[in-house]
Amino acid sequence: MARIIAGVGTSHVPAIGAALDLGKSGEDYWKPVFSGYEPSKKWLAKTKPDVVVLVYNDHGTAFGLDMVPTFALGITDEYPPADEGWGPRPVPVVKGDLALSRHLAESLIFDGFDMTIINEMAVDHGLTVPLSLMCGQPKQWPFKVIPLAVNVVQYPPPTGKRCYELGRAIRKAVGAYEEDLRVVVFGTGGMSHQLHGERAGLINREWDNKFLDDLTADPHRLVQLPHVEYMREAGAEGVELVMWLIMRGALNDDVKEVYRFYHVPASNTAVGNIIIENN
Repeated sequence: MARIIAGVGTSHVPAIGAALDLGKSGEDYWKPVFSGYEPSKKWLAKTKPDVVVLVYNDHGTAFGLDMVPTFALGITDEYPPADEGWGPRPVPVVKGDLALSRHLAESLIFDGFDMTIINEMAVDHGLTVPLSLMCGQPKQWPFKVIPLAVNVVQYPPPTGKRCYELGRAIRKAVGAYEEDLRVVVFGTGGMSHQLHGERAGLINREWDNKFLDDLTADPHRLVQLPHVEYMREAGAEGVELVMWLIMRGALNDDVKEVYRFYHVPASNTAVGNIIIENN
């Protein structure tokens, strides 16, 4: 049977992708970021998942303000990198797992989650930057990917509680799949940052690190956080962190943190990375 073995939380800052694509990863500004991900890359290469369920938010490429699904599940064989205004990133096409995607859609919808089904979709930096951070620059990604896009752009976004419950439903669905697969769930976005207004450039190290602490030790506190706390303490775009709760909900109650990395700044954002394994 399929099983979820671990979860990964990571930022998906677009400038990180640009730095990698333009060969700037060794520059003084960017080197600490990429060096911090080296243990994660080694862990993932050793873990060898068959499939990654990657939770991210679209930034206006697959969806626009005329269509804003709360939860959208990709169900196809491949997802090309999106053109976000300067051409698609020079990264491999993302290969999907059609059969498992269909199984997830059926299970989640029957479990009460009204997923939007996407049969054709390009994926932007929200999905490809985490892959680059965790895998480097391979000729092809070393596992299949199922994209799960979450609305954290247009009000109202889903609550942390609903995201956590969706993770629980994903765990149930994967556990009911008969093929023997090793699955890792990525929750992406954040950490604290705000891109506009008087608080542009906001970084809250203390809040970010408390979030990382509780992601492993006390996720039920995080599940209760209202949107206003994310916005007040972590900036307007800090609400992206509810997507990490989908990852955490997909794991067991009994888990262990195996790696953590936190760095400021990357562009105008705090970068976080955590790996949590099921015990």
